[in-house]
Amino acid sequence: MKTILACCFESDAPPAAVRECLELLGFPGPDPRWRWHAPGLLCVTLDAAPPPAVRERLQRLPGMQRVLDRSLASRPAGARSAVPLGKTSIGGGQLAVIAGPCSVESREQVVEIAAIVAAAGAEALRGGAYKPRTSPYAFGGLGEAGLEHLAAARERTGLPVVTEVLDTDDLPVVAQYADVLQIGSRNMQNFPLLFRTGAHPRGRPVLLKRGMAATLEEFRMAAEYVRLGQLWAGFDGRLILCERGIRTFEPSVRNVLDVAAIPLLQKTTDLPVIADPSHAAGVRELVRPLARAAVAAGADGLLVEVHTDPGRAWCDGEQTLDPAQFELMVREVRALAALRPAPPAGPRQAPSLTAARSS
Repeated sequence: MKTILACCFESDAPPAAVRECLELLGFPGPDPRWRWHAPGLLCVTLDAAPPPAVRERLQRLPGMQRVLDRSLASRPAGARSAVPLGKTSIGGGQLAVIAGPCSVESREQVVEIAAIVAAAGAEALRGGAYKPRTSPYAFGGLGEAGLEHLAAARERTGLPVVTEVLDTDDLPVVAQYADVLQIGSRNMQNFPLLFRTGAHPRGRPVLLKRGMAATLEEFRMAAEYVRLGQLWAGFDGRLILCERGIRTFEPSVRNVLDVAAIPLLQKTTDLPVIADPSHAAGVRELVRPLARAAVAAGADGLLVEVHTDPGRAWCDGEQTLDPAQFELMVREVRALAALRPAPPAGPRQAPSLTAARSS
């Protein structure tokens, strides 16, 4: 089996050290078996693991942080990981519910909805400040003002904030406000964004949505880009996968929720897996049944759109629950989750920020 070696350099490591690393591994020049990920990760595919003497020399190179083995052939050994989220975690055996409006419309709107979903049992608040829209003329979010409104809602309710980042240029400001950085379906294969989001020095957990036409293998490889960024920055394990439905030939629903993807991803990765029944359905009446199906299939959490007046929502109102419908859904899925068997072993917690790279 081939070995993937991840050589984590400091961002200011001398180029000569990187060249020496490649020479020690048998690559005196450009080769398709190695790849450099700025700002400091060198990934090398080898036919066999390097001998201990070579590994020891690699570790002593100027600017080298650590040298780690990567394997894509099987699920990592040990228990599945759990990602801290406010007072709970995603993947820790409990069902986490993340809820809120599709888009932030005003401070009053998002604070009111945050209070409603918190009272109904949500563990985190979702809301879009930057919105990817199919039409260039549709509402695209309030930007940083929307992030400020989400922060106000967090201060009022204590709910951590999950919001989407669309572009590497927006990453610093979104990471300043958000507790979890979401990468949406349309950006699942925006590889620079995936790596940079994982490598951001604030170490925010990442919620990665499956592309609307992506296979599970493509989804796992997208996740690997995020994990490599986290690996370089010292935050490995802070990643959540989200099944949000895939596009098929069936026009009755916006997308088709791939329920089988939930246990399959849990079998082939150590990452927590949640579901987004709102985007999978596209129809309000289907959100609750799909949420129940996802929980019955073993989802670690749900991502659900809620608005006080869905008919007047600025974005995706047709798939958004009102407060009464959301409260009922929470009761239903909590009852289902209580019937699920306990996980076989304790979850592997993501590393704390204090143990992570400080730069």
